[in-house]
Amino acid sequence: MSSGTEKRRLIGCSNSMPVARHSAQGWINGFLGMLIFSGSLPATRVAVQEFDPMFLTAMRAVLAALLALSALTLMRQRWPQRRDLAPLALTALGVVIGFPLLTALALQHTTSAHALVYIGLLPLATACFGVLRGGERPKAAFWLFSVLGSLLVGAFALSQGATGSWLGDLLMVAAVLLCGLGYAEGAVLTRKLGGWQVISWALVVALPLTAAAAVVTAPPAWPQVSVGAWCSLGYISLFSMWIGFIFWYRGLAQGGIAAVGQLQLLQPFFGLALAGLVLHESIQPSMIAVMVGVLVCVYGAKRFSR
Repeated sequence: MSSGTEKRRLIGCSNSMPVARHSAQGWINGFLGMLIFSGSLPATRVAVQEFDPMFLTAMRAVLAALLALSALTLMRQRWPQRRDLAPLALTALGVVIGFPLLTALALQHTTSAHALVYIGLLPLATACFGVLRGGERPKAAFWLFSVLGSLLVGAFALSQGATGSWLGDLLMVAAVLLCGLGYAEGAVLTRKLGGWQVISWALVVALPLTAAAAVVTAPPAWPQVSVGAWCSLGYISLFSMWIGFIFWYRGLAQGGIAAVGQLQLLQPFFGLALAGLVLHESIQPSMIAVMVGVLVCVYGAKRFSR
């Protein structure tokens, strides 16, 4: 095991290290994480057509946890300290259980194209929790651009009532709030433990619950599942549940929770493109117009985030 100094050097994001020093790296890592997450809802939409939402949520977490536990064991990582367990539990509640389950349930009532626009509300939720849990203090102009971007996404979602349902919308709002909490908690811990360690330990902390849920919700007779559904389960387990968070948490820790979190405003743009290409869902011109406005808001929020 390396010394504490060497460990902080390898992690590259200790509490004593100024966040601004790694701002550019943070935006790059954050963008890669956001890009990986963009495929989550389309993949979940495919998988939930053939898997029960409860079983799907539990199974994706179990598969990711087994991979994470293997990595932690091979890298000989020490167990987190007792004071880190509560933040890890909140992280797991938000991103391991809450967001995957609620979005899987929501996608039974709406299309992934409609659900994706709610992801545009994530930056505002993440920024708010970044202030509450991370002690960040963005400038007033930052909030103006962040709220404007969220309003653009929200107004578009409300104008598309025919493609969604009130239950699906309510589930997506709850998912966004829990995810924002999980993002902020995980980002704060990343400055201490490291990005891949945080999501790995969060998965391990949740493993007893997710494993039990997978057993309880497993179908009595295994259904015939298509190759597309299996591939979707593999994607959301490996990439959405683990690899994406390695980049995302590191990006939030390096560049700031509120600032880099604004990249999630772009996730609907990439997700809608995937939904159109893979699921052949209709992409309206108004969606593209909203995303252009969102891009301007991301730029403005980045400029005034400090």
